[in-house]
Amino acid sequence: MRNKIELLAPAGDMERLEMAVAYGADAVYLAGTDFGMRSFAGNFSRTELKQAVDLCRSHRVRVHVTCNTMPRNQEVARLPEWLEYLNEVGVDAIILADVGTLALARRHAPKVQCHISTQASIVNYQSAQAWHDLGASRVILARELSLEEIQEIRAKTPKELEIEVFAHGAMCVSYSGRCLLSNYMTGRDSNRGECAQPCRYQYALMEEKRPGEYFPVYEENGQTYIMNSKDMCMIDHVADLMEAGVDSLKLEGRAKSAYYAAIVTGAYRHAIDAAAAGEPLDPVWRDEVEHISHRHYSTGFFYGQPGQYTENSRYVRDWQIVAKVQSCDGEGNALLTLNNKFRVGDSLELVGPNVRPQALWVEGLWDGDGLPLEEVRHPQMTFRMKLPCQVPPLSLLRRKADLSPQ
Repeated sequence: MRNKIELLAPAGDMERLEMAVAYGADAVYLAGTDFGMRSFAGNFSRTELKQAVDLCRSHRVRVHVTCNTMPRNQEVARLPEWLEYLNEVGVDAIILADVGTLALARRHAPKVQCHISTQASIVNYQSAQAWHDLGASRVILARELSLEEIQEIRAKTPKELEIEVFAHGAMCVSYSGRCLLSNYMTGRDSNRGECAQPCRYQYALMEEKRPGEYFPVYEENGQTYIMNSKDMCMIDHVADLMEAGVDSLKLEGRAKSAYYAAIVTGAYRHAIDAAAAGEPLDPVWRDEVEHISHRHYSTGFFYGQPGQYTENSRYVRDWQIVAKVQSCDGEGNALLTLNNKFRVGDSLELVGPNVRPQALWVEGLWDGDGLPLEEVRHPQMTFRMKLPCQVPPLSLLRRKADLSPQ
């Protein structure tokens, strides 16, 4: 029996937080409306943050709040009051990358642990030790490290210093997100949470005396997305991360959907539990990471260079959520909320918190008054249908994205 590691899931807003908690997260990371590296996620107002902490407390889930931008002078001036609020509402940890922010956090949020963000690009044991000496309880290592390098960092740092690594999600062509390309091209600063992802663009060469004449910038086979990184997926190698001494396994995706938060959290929950028990992962849960929006997968830098995917930068989106379960009785009679329209006779899949994915045919639909419907089509409408078994709230119905209602 291996020691379990923490499953740390993304929560871009309250809906995504609820999904992460329901599908098995040990901890969540989220942001307020300032100082986080995902300005375009929904994020949390002060009232919502207090509600988030209360919800997580009731489920014994820890809350980590990101303050990992590189703040300018005018932003630093606002930090003490924000840190005091985080201390007051009882968050468990602050994720930061700036040494000045660390000093302020220790002074204004003494009850809260300090975790050093991947933005700090920690790639050696001396750097990890230095942050620990300054008061950090955890370091989130740079994505560019191999498994052997992580093992050495673990061996040469204090046992009480926790190590966190990203195990799933988008990767950046620059060093752990330290990029100026977005700022230069669009005025949106990637180091302050506003990256426009110009690394995903298709580029061409133009000679200054021939305006309007574009010459493709080719990789091999005529492919031109030369900076497009693959996504990371370590679901098949969770045991290796455990044996390397990693304390927390982090899932990228605060700007992604509630469906993504649910499915990726549930998949890695089963992967961690199986690895801790010394058992192989059931293929049905491995297959779940293919059901979410993603770019082509790699194992990151853990086993060597991941390579780029230069053919295009599109996401693979083969599945879409159509409805979310609000309640369900012992006979499978469910009340649901609609996301995308479908009708009687359609083929769907049902999945939920600790519910194995299973196919079903829609045999009947009813409105809130019990009147039969041939189709449900209005987003957020509530309706009723019979499911093959009892499932918990926040279970999901989905279908192949290329299938449309008849």
